[in-house]
Amino acid sequence: MTLSKDLLRPLVLLLALCLYAAQSMAQQVNQDSLYIRQNYEKAEYQIPMRDGKKLFTVVYSPKDKSKKYPILMNRTPYSVGPYGEGYKTSLGPSPTLLREGYIFVYQDVRGTYMSEGEFVNMTPHLDKKKGKKDIDESTDTYDTVDWLVKKLDNDNGNVGQWGISYPGFYAAAGLMSNHPALKAVSPQAPIADWFWDDFHHNGAFFLPHAFNFLSSFGLPRPEPTTQRNPRFDHGTPDGYEFFLRMGPLKNANEKYLKGKVPFWNDIVAHPNYDEFWQKRNLLPHLKNIKGPAVMTVGGWYDAEDLYGPLKIYQTIEKNNPKLTNMIVMGPWVHGGWARTDGSNLSGVYFGQKNSPWYQQEVEARFFNHYLKEGAKTPVKLPEAVMFEGGNNTWREFEVWPPKQAQEKTLYFHENGKLNFEAPAAGEAEASAYISDPAKPVPFTEEVALGMTREYMADDQRFASRRPDVLTFQTDVLTEDLTLAGEILAQLKVATTGSDADWVVKLIDVYPDSAQANPHQPNKPMGGYQAMVRSEVFRGRFRNSFEKPEPFTPNQVTPVNVELQDVLYTFKKGHRVMVQIQSTWFPLVDRNPQKYVDNIFEANEEDFIKATHKVYHSPQQPTSLKVKVL
Repeated sequence: MTLSKDLLRPLVLLLALCLYAAQSMAQQVNQDSLYIRQNYEKAEYQIPMRDGKKLFTVVYSPKDKSKKYPILMNRTPYSVGPYGEGYKTSLGPSPTLLREGYIFVYQDVRGTYMSEGEFVNMTPHLDKKKGKKDIDESTDTYDTVDWLVKKLDNDNGNVGQWGISYPGFYAAAGLMSNHPALKAVSPQAPIADWFWDDFHHNGAFFLPHAFNFLSSFGLPRPEPTTQRNPRFDHGTPDGYEFFLRMGPLKNANEKYLKGKVPFWNDIVAHPNYDEFWQKRNLLPHLKNIKGPAVMTVGGWYDAEDLYGPLKIYQTIEKNNPKLTNMIVMGPWVHGGWARTDGSNLSGVYFGQKNSPWYQQEVEARFFNHYLKEGAKTPVKLPEAVMFEGGNNTWREFEVWPPKQAQEKTLYFHENGKLNFEAPAAGEAEASAYISDPAKPVPFTEEVALGMTREYMADDQRFASRRPDVLTFQTDVLTEDLTLAGEILAQLKVATTGSDADWVVKLIDVYPDSAQANPHQPNKPMGGYQAMVRSEVFRGRFRNSFEKPEPFTPNQVTPVNVELQDVLYTFKKGHRVMVQIQSTWFPLVDRNPQKYVDNIFEANEEDFIKATHKVYHSPQQPTSLKVKVL
């Protein structure tokens, strides 16, 4: 087949853009790697903890010994490699801080790679410690910091800690160490509670994310090693087909994992929010923090850990009112502020390269102020540095959510209408759809094995055209509408089954006249349905996450779904859309829709079709509670 010039031209342009981006990243890596080799020396240590275990730690120190340097530490379960003579190709949170003059410390956390001890996922924090055997991440942080400031000969006595994702959890847990030398901590995309971050969202199970991660990371490490576990081979690039063919969740162990992944077995054994999960919740322990300034960082489009940054900031703010406590939320995917330029995602363009600005004007200023300048006063940065989507601009607030935001309610109506007026008498009482677990709604049009980072901003037209997805939208907006803060979907629903999931998606519908974006100049944007926020709720947990209960068939039942915060402007000429559905595959495992005590043990025959209704009558209104700025 021969391509015409009209078809060939956009393909050539797209290839050129991809090649340019790859070359730019490679050049940065090469520049950083050369700088590290020329300016840093590397040393490896086994640092003793109070219980006698030793944690493998790598220290990169400036070769220039004419002055003292602050320490920036990263504690990780993902390896501090390369081990031995090899050097990292990047150091610190950013290329900016790499060149600012720091001692960079990386540590394999307890029980991972070359560190001694037993690894425990989301190590439970012990508020009261009776002896040297009572250890957690706060004690390991304290002992590490104490060793560093006493044993290194070229530090200035000030220590900072940062980490993204799981290392973000270790940074947040390190806050409770209260070591006097720990002056600044930045938990970035931190995990707060694994019943809402990563593997679970409101009790619903994020299947490919958990399976793909734990099938490798979750394998036991019987002795110290420098080697990573092999990745699971799915035998196909199509995750939708792989997980559909796998069948009920019980088949994951029977067909593939064979009981060899301990934490998968823990998930299966604890389907509800019981003590196992509760003791891994970091939030109740974020109190009595005595010293370090805190800057929590997250991405509005983080498919893994959006709950963690927002809740950690809010909890620290509530429990430690005198502490310097900041939050930064940008237009980023998971860790995107350090791994991408932050200019676009899927079809959405964010106006500029946002990551370099953050690295230079926010992150570097934060750490330099507290670690290099030894400041006793707060850094001159606002408490909340937040990116406003839609308008593509950064905004500053004294507190988050902003106090000036006014609560309003968007109501659902018959014929797919959505507005700020309550339903009137005479309207149809409900909209219905049939949900079939055998033919679940895909979460993306892409062929992928895992949770794509783009899905958080993808065009949702493929879903709105399905009969098992309800769509409600406003008229064309006559003025801008800015939402700032949390969103609560207050659903009134009924089902012919006895269990169901409820997926709620908030969407920005572009006008038909929308122009192509700079990063995809040949992609038509007219009518694009950009997902702004989305969440899923496993209906059995509507009254309690500890004690699930079935639905009574055909009985109208309230289900409240917290969608997490936004800062987003729906522009004049756009529409606001909300989609409701009950499958989101394979992102979320399939709910059988017939109540069983443990979905991880459900059988094939438990999966049934069900008709779901969303009510929008004056007596049973469904609505979206928002905060308008």
